[in-house]
Amino acid sequence: MKSVNKAILVGNLAADPEVRQTSKGVTVATFPVATNRDFTSNGEKKKVTDFHRVVAWGELAEICAKNLEKGQVVYIEGLILNRAYEKDGERRYVTEIRADEVEWLKFKRSNGRWQAPIRPFHDKSESNSEDAN
Repeated sequence: MKSVNKAILVGNLAADPEVRQTSKGVTVATFPVATNRDFTSNGEKKKVTDFHRVVAWGELAEICAKNLEKGQVVYIEGLILNRAYEKDGERRYVTEIRADEVEWLKFKRSNGRWQAPIRPFHDKSESNSEDAN
């Protein structure tokens, strides 16, 4: 049976992207995206903000670093990844979204309604490698 691992987020950047280079020179951008959800507990409405760690690689990382900033509304599509590492002798775990597509959204008011023109960018490196075969 086939399985699916896909995450779609629409939220606000909680910080500017942090950019670094791997030892092989690949650009990596990491940034938190905040999403809000409402729920009712004991008859009282509550709002919770969740923070998601997003990681973009290569050309997509470079574009995110140049164009994204804290507070901006973004659409993220990618994979949910879990990994473990050791720090100070302690095993730690992290869940992150590996971004395959990032679209920054700018909202504007038109005729009394909010509209969101979309400026898309997605990482086409996977499809380009398939085209080459």
